[in-house]
Amino acid sequence: MEKLKGTGVALITPFTAEGHVDVEALAEIVSFNINGGVDYLVALGTTAESVTLTKYEKKQVIDTIVAANNGQLPLVIGIGGNNTAALVEELQTMDLSSFDAVLSVSPYYNRPTQEGIYQHFKAISEASPLPIILYNVPGRTGSNMLPSTTLRLARDFENIVAIKEACGNMVQVMELIDHRPEGFLVLSGDDITALPTILAGGEGVISVIGQGLPLEFSQMVGLGMDGKNDEAYHLHYMLQEGMGLIFEEGNPAGIKAIFEILGMCRASVRLPLLEATPGLKNKIANFIASLTRVPA
Repeated sequence: MEKLKGTGVALITPFTAEGHVDVEALAEIVSFNINGGVDYLVALGTTAESVTLTKYEKKQVIDTIVAANNGQLPLVIGIGGNNTAALVEELQTMDLSSFDAVLSVSPYYNRPTQEGIYQHFKAISEASPLPIILYNVPGRTGSNMLPSTTLRLARDFENIVAIKEACGNMVQVMELIDHRPEGFLVLSGDDITALPTILAGGEGVISVIGQGLPLEFSQMVGLGMDGKNDEAYHLHYMLQEGMGLIFEEGNPAGIKAIFEILGMCRASVRLPLLEATPGLKNKIANFIASLTRVPA
């Protein structure tokens, strides 16, 4: 899956002052990322606050992203959760013709066993008309999908083609890279481990900060994939402070603060999340001002 290599970005869902989906701002963000050089776009991931969107709003988000993209970049859609039967029905009935792959998070809250995780994704694989990117994020799900489970799924199902690995453990990442079947992609699910994952043999990242700083972040990823380690790490360290700041008060509060500072949308989020505090916004503004692309 060449189209899933490089820099993918998990797009936010901007909101208006009245709390509705800001379709104009979302379309602008899509264009901003296309012009910034990202390789593909991810709709309705965790960063999109998809769990607080209505069915109608999700359709608004999909329609806006598809129209703004206009076939320019590959598109991935987030379809994941902890109700296997409901996800199977969604995959079987939803129009996915505009998308190239499905990103599906490991079941959260239920805390299934490794066999339960395997059987969940087996059902997802059998129902999906599109290639599947597994998503392991123990900090959110409450359970870690172990490499043995990921590798078993990768070997058993041809349409399970990649993993977005956000375990925060580079030893686990390297185990996946070392033992994966041919063609299976290992993508970083954390901005801070994007470059280390690539230099260890991974194929890219699905990023949060990349959508706010697409030029710099995509360049870092590209240099890493070209083996230009020193130049890539120069950009990594330039961006590193921001990678930490945007998660200081949770995601997507921080990345929305970046977009507010850039004048592209409001920083508002939906409860139970809270908008970034003035103190954090000030730190993020100082970080943005330190980058040569944005004047102080």
